[in-house]
Amino acid sequence: MSKPQNNQQQEYRRVRTPKKGEIPGVVEQIMGHGKIKVRCADGNIRMTRIPGKMKKRIWIREGDVVLVKPWDFQSDQKADVIWRYTRTESNWLERKGYLTM
Repeated sequence: MSKPQNNQQQEYRRVRTPKKGEIPGVVEQIMGHGKIKVRCADGNIRMTRIPGKMKKRIWIREGDVVLVKPWDFQSDQKADVIWRYTRTESNWLERKGYLTM
């Protein structure tokens, strides 16, 4: 009786690129109560909030790359987090020029 072989297959996943009005950034500080400070690619540091749906599903730590959507008012100061990238996805964003810090 032979053992089944583990065929290592790489799983390819499409990286979510920033659309119009979305800015990638790096988490600088966790403030508590679902709020974090993010240094965005456009040079601003924004106070962002993590929506409840996202709070329950993923963990965000300092140094993580996230995608934020600035508010319609106070757009240079406040935003919402809409996506968190994995380490390999953030490396891909840097190579392609989406994330410039």
